[in-house]
Amino acid sequence: MKESKMIITVSGEDKVGIVAKFANVLADYSVNIEDIKQTIMQDHFVMFVMGDLSKSEYTFQEVKDQLLKAGEELKMEVWVQRKAIFDKMHTI
Repeated sequence: MKESKMIITVSGEDKVGIVAKFANVLADYSVNIEDIKQTIMQDHFVMFVMGDLSKSEYTFQEVKDQLLKAGEELKMEVWVQRKAIFDKMHTI
């Protein structure tokens, strides 16, 4: 069974439209947002999203490429990982 969960981390200067931009990309690629957390620390925006690709007709790489493109457009740093890899990295 293929891993269907992904973790997206977004970081950068706070501005209007960040959540909307990434949510729209995920919706366009049929990725369900299962959890989302965001915070702002001294004008620095950080967001974590867990998405589910199981109902998407697109590959992980196709979705990742579009999320990275959205990050470039907003001048934000974006990391996209499969949840299984993210979990392994954080259990060491």
